[in-house]
Amino acid sequence: MAEQPRNVAGVHDYAGPAGGWGALKALAVAVREQMDTVEASATLLRTNQPQGFDCPGCAWPDKNHASTFQFCENGAKAVTWEATKHRATPALFAARPVAELMKLSDHELEDFGRLTEPMLYDKASDTYQPLSWDAAFARIGAVLATLPPRQVDFYTSGRTSNEAAFLYQLFARMYGSNNFPDCSNLCHEPTSVGLPRSIGMGKGSVSLDDFDKCELIISIGHNPGTNHPRMMGVLHDAARRGVPIVVFNPMRERALERFADPQDPVEMATYGATAIASNYLQVKAGGDAAAIKGVMKALLEMEARQGGVLDHDFIAGHTVGFAPLQEDLTATGWPAIESASGLSQASLEEVARLYAKSGATIISYGMGITQHRRGTANVRLLCDLLLLKGNLGKPGAGICPLRGHSNVQGNRTVGITEKPSAAFLDGLAATFGFAPPRWAGRDAVRSMQAIVSGECRALLCLGGNLAVALPDPGQCFPAMASLEMAVHVATKLNRSHLLVAQTTLLLPCLGRTEADLQASGVQAVTVEDSMSMVHASVGKLPPASMHLKSEVAIVAGIARATLPDSGVDWDALSADYDRIRALIERVIPGFDDYNARIRVPGGFRLPLPATGRVWNTPSGKAEFYVFDGLDEDLQQGDAFRLVTVRSHDQYNTTIYAYDDRYRGVFGRRDVLFMHPDDLEALGLVHGDKVDVELASGGETRRYPGLTAIAHAIARGTVAAYYPEANCLIPLDHIDAESGTPGYKSVPVSVRKSAGAADA
Repeated sequence: MAEQPRNVAGVHDYAGPAGGWGALKALAVAVREQMDTVEASATLLRTNQPQGFDCPGCAWPDKNHASTFQFCENGAKAVTWEATKHRATPALFAARPVAELMKLSDHELEDFGRLTEPMLYDKASDTYQPLSWDAAFARIGAVLATLPPRQVDFYTSGRTSNEAAFLYQLFARMYGSNNFPDCSNLCHEPTSVGLPRSIGMGKGSVSLDDFDKCELIISIGHNPGTNHPRMMGVLHDAARRGVPIVVFNPMRERALERFADPQDPVEMATYGATAIASNYLQVKAGGDAAAIKGVMKALLEMEARQGGVLDHDFIAGHTVGFAPLQEDLTATGWPAIESASGLSQASLEEVARLYAKSGATIISYGMGITQHRRGTANVRLLCDLLLLKGNLGKPGAGICPLRGHSNVQGNRTVGITEKPSAAFLDGLAATFGFAPPRWAGRDAVRSMQAIVSGECRALLCLGGNLAVALPDPGQCFPAMASLEMAVHVATKLNRSHLLVAQTTLLLPCLGRTEADLQASGVQAVTVEDSMSMVHASVGKLPPASMHLKSEVAIVAGIARATLPDSGVDWDALSADYDRIRALIERVIPGFDDYNARIRVPGGFRLPLPATGRVWNTPSGKAEFYVFDGLDEDLQQGDAFRLVTVRSHDQYNTTIYAYDDRYRGVFGRRDVLFMHPDDLEALGLVHGDKVDVELASGGETRRYPGLTAIAHAIARGTVAAYYPEANCLIPLDHIDAESGTPGYKSVPVSVRKSAGAADA
């Protein structure tokens, strides 16, 4: 990267590796600001341990509990942020009207701390005021009784437990709705849609043991050092034993370059680090499909020259559709691949050589693959690459989607979906004796579009920050005020709570870290990680307030008030979660002996047919897919492609602080990452103020006053922080197959701000 020509406030190089002492220092700061030190130490040591609680952060699976601690820096921030000593009491809301709260930053809103009592918005005073739980449930039930079920949407955050999610969808379907927008719609819905078409299941196929046996890891479209840091221990170990790790990413991410494991005493004592990526390919935004097609084309050319590269027995016995794929790759020229990917033919051929040599390959991917206008097609393309060498259904190989929320996968498993299968609905009908709705419901984007149009009249949110997480705040924010009712179950205040409807309620719930005491005793909840392991989570801390209820109890209270004649004993289910798990076992295959198996440390793994080379596709075989062309974003012209990214002090829409140390940004978020040559081509220098504008669709969308900074990013690609940059993204900028927004490749233009002073 070219030398930065001048100093810019809050922007300077960070020389250390990912992890290491920098991570421990950041953890100490988080603990000091949010919790009592002694309490924090005891709490963190229970994270991801038997008889402990599941981290509310990422969905990376737990090891066999052999180490002293099972948490990472960002997981520890998530824990301290939830278990904070700060409280958002009724006195706070009485003193601060909603209009005043709206002027604060997202960080300031959440930093008020834990919500302590149920609150109802009062329009006359523009404040939230406390009310009893019974009054809150009655108010919700009364409004729902007046609305047609198709006009009510039920949002779910990935932090929700299996038990709460199952009860939530049961209540909503008994009420008559299949509208289930959820956070998976915004991130890994292309996985849930694409993988079943290719391999017959919507989940990853690998386990942690597979990483111990693999001979090559291809990491594409994700930044594990920030978004799932516990994965770094696995990559660290693989790199140390000589496993090549090929990275495709537009930005140079420190964790994928070098990492110091805080549990490695030698590295910590010597300030050492381990190199992670053997090959780092800075694919330009929107160029992933072209890059993967280039690797596959190189494999076919190697096969033609020397033979023995592809697994022909596997292809013949377990797949369909190889011939059309071969024809498409043969017809695709190298100049087009190089232009679309931003990578050289030689670099892609080197990846193909590594892949051909490997006897067992894992592909791990994140939202850099899924959050495109052809994200579902991207996922299927990764499966194509694995199928060429039979890298599914054998040890050390497979597909590894990296989900963010700790139970987003579990929510989908237990029924949080707008597209329920007939078998699932049949199971509900047989178990509960009602006729569940069979019509296709709304996902997250379609839910917001229905709010905008007036088709949706009420929104119930089990966690989350939906309006901020979605693109196009210019439409989303005012639309929320048109709702007849909005209900938010939450631990802390966020901006979506301030977009008040005619009736708006805040219902404070227990966090993962807190003891959940019900009539039958302390309850365990269960979660499913990214590798389909289901295990128990038990909080230990005293609740932040005596007025808090569990998510299960809140759902049961709303259901009881809304459906008094449902025939379901909601109070009995909320009194003992074993009863909910017994019902899940009756409805959903794979949960046999549910209550017994979650009492075994580590839990159990759900069935994954593709790991045994059973393909539940229409053809009964794994299916190759032909990706038409090379552009994964249907973009025309030569505009820059904007990637929205999260900082290292951030989890989804939650901003812990304003530093992004691995990228060298401190105390600010108003920056635009650009390649030095792109800056020069525009007549800009590092530190100039710029305006970014949407460059498609004829719409005027502008993000003004960003500071352009020189960074190690692919040419033609620029990056800005999420969710602030959502203002540039239209609500309908989505993958048509999955409905997921295209946050990772937005066509934009960049120009110097008119009259702006230099930084």
